[in-house]
Amino acid sequence: MNDINIQDEHEQQRIRREKLEALQSAGLDPFAHVTYPVTARSGEIHADFERMEGQTVGIAGRLMTKRVMGKASFSDIQDRDGRIQSYVARDAVGEEEYSRFKQFDIGDIVGITGEVFRTQKGEISVKAAQITLLAKALQPLPEKWHGLRDTEARYRKRYVDLIVNPEIKDVFIKRTAIIKAVRAFLDARGYLEVDTPVLQPIAGGASARPFITHHNTLDMQMYLRIALELPLKRLIVGGLERVYELSKVFRNEGISTRHNPEFVMLELYEAYTDYRGMMELTESLLKDVSEKVLGTTKITYGEYEIDFGKPFERITMVDAVKQYAGVDFCEIADDEAAKAMAGKHGIKFEKHHTKGDILSLFFEEFAEKHLIQPTFLLDYPVEISPLTKRIPGNPDFTERFELFIAGRETANAYSELNDPIDQRTRFRYQEELRAAGDEEANQTDEDFLTSVEYGMPPTGGMGIGIERLIMLLTNAASIRDVIFFPTMKPKE
Repeated sequence: MNDINIQDEHEQQRIRREKLEALQSAGLDPFAHVTYPVTARSGEIHADFERMEGQTVGIAGRLMTKRVMGKASFSDIQDRDGRIQSYVARDAVGEEEYSRFKQFDIGDIVGITGEVFRTQKGEISVKAAQITLLAKALQPLPEKWHGLRDTEARYRKRYVDLIVNPEIKDVFIKRTAIIKAVRAFLDARGYLEVDTPVLQPIAGGASARPFITHHNTLDMQMYLRIALELPLKRLIVGGLERVYELSKVFRNEGISTRHNPEFVMLELYEAYTDYRGMMELTESLLKDVSEKVLGTTKITYGEYEIDFGKPFERITMVDAVKQYAGVDFCEIADDEAAKAMAGKHGIKFEKHHTKGDILSLFFEEFAEKHLIQPTFLLDYPVEISPLTKRIPGNPDFTERFELFIAGRETANAYSELNDPIDQRTRFRYQEELRAAGDEEANQTDEDFLTSVEYGMPPTGGMGIGIERLIMLLTNAASIRDVIFFPTMKPKE
């Protein structure tokens, strides 16, 4: 914002405060305790005008435009649904009230009681019989969004973004609809929604760096959870059989168009199934939610048209790397051969990386971007899947898939490891990685191991980052576009 705009904004703020003082001096409180009788909203009036024409209604909202023309004025009032025009005439509201109305500022919150009618120009409107100032706006709205166009300013002042850009409000209304549709789908399948602790003594269930805090009374270090997995699997052990949780998780990692330090995760677990059952569930879930919220299984995301109505494609990680990188990991004998191949292809790796780690790096570099239509990427290396069952007869790989759409990972699922002896071995390997400096490696959770020793049935589990799903269904380029208040560094 340039100096002229800043000076103009300060001048507007000064004028608004003077108007506030004048009202208060006249014995009027523009922030009074008022329950205003709202009997209709703009959307209802526009949609059902034939029935409502001639009725007296009470509307309330923000004054967005005002056109004063002598003895009568027109204004636009914005509520949750949208905007509706109001016709304010001096003869209808009285000289004193009309005079006050002319002093109202754009952005003020007002209530209007009056008759629904259509103007000579055909505009559906409310003819005011009474108009009330419900709250004075001391900050001016940006002039046609000038001065608040840059993305960062919009995220910092989401409240202004919602006022001025109706399409932003639509995104967040869809966000709520998507979450409700996910819940309805799982509830209909007999899943029980549960909640588990946010503060945990061990940050487990994912490979991620946690936020660390301290509990004073217990004098112990605790973590904000990075995943929902381990507590939910304890409930499977307890016999609940089908459970899900839709809640916040926290990861102390970088911020990007796909990452925010706190985000909503859906995790679900179902006894007596495996990752094949999770494929069916995931495919059905996305199709159902898309149809319910958007009315179609075909969506546009960026330059792509995505179709959830077709059967999702399936490919193993080994085959994807073979197809897109021209490297067949079935022919690579060991870790050293894999590292040599990585060097040939310019793939950076860590000293502790194994053949499985390097296969995953090859996939990320060469294949991931090509998976546009919904694709289940199957059979992950055991090294990067510490909580997953091995494939019978092929113990270097696990029964795990990730769902890729438009070149991005959307869901992650396993046949859950229910062998406590194998699980302890996997945790031991993760601890070795931590000792070597990998802060994202899993920690050994003894209580979880004990729970599995009581017997966990064969189980399939799946997780979806809800914001990534919302991004897909609203064609949003950044995760910050679908979070009301994304994490931002405070301004200096």
